[in-house]
Amino acid sequence: MDKIALTAGALYFIVLLRAGGTFAVGWLAGAGARRSRFADRISSAKFQRAERAIQRWGAHVVAVSFLTVGFQTAANFLAGSMRMPLSRYLPALFLGGAAWALIYVTASLGVLEVLGRLFAEQTALCVAGVAALVLLGGGVLVYRRRRAAAPSFAAPVAEEP
Repeated sequence: MDKIALTAGALYFIVLLRAGGTFAVGWLAGAGARRSRFADRISSAKFQRAERAIQRWGAHVVAVSFLTVGFQTAANFLAGSMRMPLSRYLPALFLGGAAWALIYVTASLGVLEVLGRLFAEQTALCVAGVAALVLLGGGVLVYRRRRAAAPSFAAPVAEEP
């Protein structure tokens, strides 16, 4: 099997599991919220209108969300929490997930090919670059740990008698 097709298939499977899982978690959270103290807020007319809009138009938002960075998780969670019907959600998931997988397989394999050629032609330069990145990452880690462990010089809070 072709390396690109195998990678695309794996990415597609991963995105279906991740986005579908996020939808399921949203569905469960929505069910819990409907039985909680927030139930009266959720049953308001404004919320009902928003829920109907998401049920009707949300599939487009879910499908397009896969072309964004950081928004797709929120879109899938909200689609679940707002109880988008599976008949609308699943086609959006399959279409958007396929677009996501194709974009990522194209970009990732292109980057890997460029890096492979660079390592083959400029090995010493690439090894030095990787070493510099490792040292930079280690330096940032040490800096953050020392900063977190440093004592705070904030004014002490007076205790009440």
